[in-house]
Amino acid sequence: MKIYLGGDHAGFELKNKIGEFLRSLGCEIEDLGPYILDINDDYPDFVHEVAKVIANNPKQSRGVIIGGSGQGEAMCANRVPGVRAVVFYGPHLATQPVDAAGRQSDDPYEVIRLAREHNDANILSLAVRFLTEGEAKQAVKIFLETLFSDDARHIRRIKKIDD
Repeated sequence: MKIYLGGDHAGFELKNKIGEFLRSLGCEIEDLGPYILDINDDYPDFVHEVAKVIANNPKQSRGVIIGGSGQGEAMCANRVPGVRAVVFYGPHLATQPVDAAGRQSDDPYEVIRLAREHNDANILSLAVRFLTEGEAKQAVKIFLETLFSDDARHIRRIKKIDD
């Protein structure tokens, strides 16, 4: 599986560190920019490229996009058919997640696991203004290690999104 990276000036430094981290794990990565720190760049220029690549090869690729809030980046990515981006703000904002049955989870990364297991999320959008480098690395690791459940109800729902 190949991992594609993208972001903007706010996510530039963390994007480069995540790239190094992924290489240290033995991952094949491709950085789609930005390649230089330019405070006037626009995230859609880079994020859209990541989203297009993921949409064209969803079984063999995943994306990690990084920006200030992660929201605009995810919105941009999710406009590309076949892309399902999840935003992660960090464990300190994920207090006491509750599942559909009302059970509380002590896992602050649960939103990432559920997005992969239930929604087959293929892009992780990181909110650099709310995350430490360590939290971001842990989020990426969980995102890559968590498998889609292949449960029929989740497949049905994803098909409805795509249709």
